[in-house]
Amino acid sequence: MMINYFQRVNISAAIVPMTQSTAGAPFYSWDTSDKSLILSSFFWGYVVSQVPAGLLAKRFGAKLVLGLATAIGGILCFFHPIAAKSGWQSICALRVLTGLVQGTVYPCVHTLLAKWVPRTERGLLTTGVYSGAQFGTAVILVSSGFIFESNMGWPGLFYLSGGLSLAWALLFFWQAANEPATASRISKGEVEYIESLTGSNSSSQSMPVPWMSIFRSPAFYGLLAAHCGFTWGFYTLLTEMPTYMSMVLQLNVKSNAFLSSLPYFAMGLLCFVVSPISDLLINRGTISITTARKLFNSIGQWGPMACLIGLGYMTADEKTWAILLLTLAVGINAGCSCGYLINHIDLSPNFAGPMMGVTNGIAGVTSIIAPLVVGAIVSDEEDPSQWRMVFFITGGIYLVCNTIFVIFGKATIQSWNEPPSTSSTMTLRSHQENDSKSIAPTSDKDIRY
Repeated sequence: MMINYFQRVNISAAIVPMTQSTAGAPFYSWDTSDKSLILSSFFWGYVVSQVPAGLLAKRFGAKLVLGLATAIGGILCFFHPIAAKSGWQSICALRVLTGLVQGTVYPCVHTLLAKWVPRTERGLLTTGVYSGAQFGTAVILVSSGFIFESNMGWPGLFYLSGGLSLAWALLFFWQAANEPATASRISKGEVEYIESLTGSNSSSQSMPVPWMSIFRSPAFYGLLAAHCGFTWGFYTLLTEMPTYMSMVLQLNVKSNAFLSSLPYFAMGLLCFVVSPISDLLINRGTISITTARKLFNSIGQWGPMACLIGLGYMTADEKTWAILLLTLAVGINAGCSCGYLINHIDLSPNFAGPMMGVTNGIAGVTSIIAPLVVGAIVSDEEDPSQWRMVFFITGGIYLVCNTIFVIFGKATIQSWNEPPSTSSTMTLRSHQENDSKSIAPTSDKDIRY
């Protein structure tokens, strides 16, 4: 996750020095509309590849698809400085291609997690994997200021991203396995333990995806709404925060890079705070899995909503408060790592990858729209009142989308996960029934919520 986020976030950090004179590196006269198109173009390809990626991971194995995609994305990074010389349209084309290969990441990772992560440790282990997204974002942002002011200039950020991606892909091909049964470094007992607590079946590669049942499920639409709300808010801040800090808060490139990274370090660290709390509450039977998912997702979306409302009234004279609110707005998003983000696996371990492809693909449309909305609203990047409108819209989307999740969301394995005769799901359901008092009540409380 960390390496793949280097590929998707590098343009958000580099767009500022690419349009300003910095350390003798080339820069270009792209206006706000051009920059918005560049920042959103990644998602044009990202949206298209989501569902195919989930199906490819299910058919050929997530290891092959994810490894190849990361390697190709790394190669594309090397061409960004060359493309910039040809104009913003060439950068947009490269970002579309990068989005196509990056669209494989979440469906593939979800496919792997559904095979590998026992339900009793789902919150902590899944959060540990996905926190790489936040740490990857933070590392790119905090290091970018030093890279921009070095002899490499902003092109160095793309060269480093590409080199690290290729190195990781080689390591992943060497060490990774699609599922416990094919891993060479774990014992038979470990394989049996993991398979009994995941609900995912080794024959799922040959099982047809029950699309009609998925699209008839209210729980799926609750999950989809939560995913869309998170994506709109997260990527609005991710793509626009460097510009906001530079133009409204009047921070220089190095300070901007460091302070832009703080929210993502905060989110990464908070992931490791909320996930063990979530698992503890579930495993002790204090709350049901469904209630836990709704509770932590509400913290992760309604908390940032309140912060963004406050941020809308900040000016350059209130830098400290503005940075604090931005840090909290992104950091508290960590609650979603124990909310919607693992809900695909809750609903259907066998089809978590294809489901992630669908929800992430549809949510990706909001990632295209969000920067374009910012570009349409913000004609003067130094005007705080225009940014206030951006933050209010984002807060409203958080409110609506999470409300839908609270109403319709569930976290119990759905009947369409696989045929009733399949052993692993029956084993998991048996565990849930037997452990209902001590681990995760799934009957009374889940019916109520």
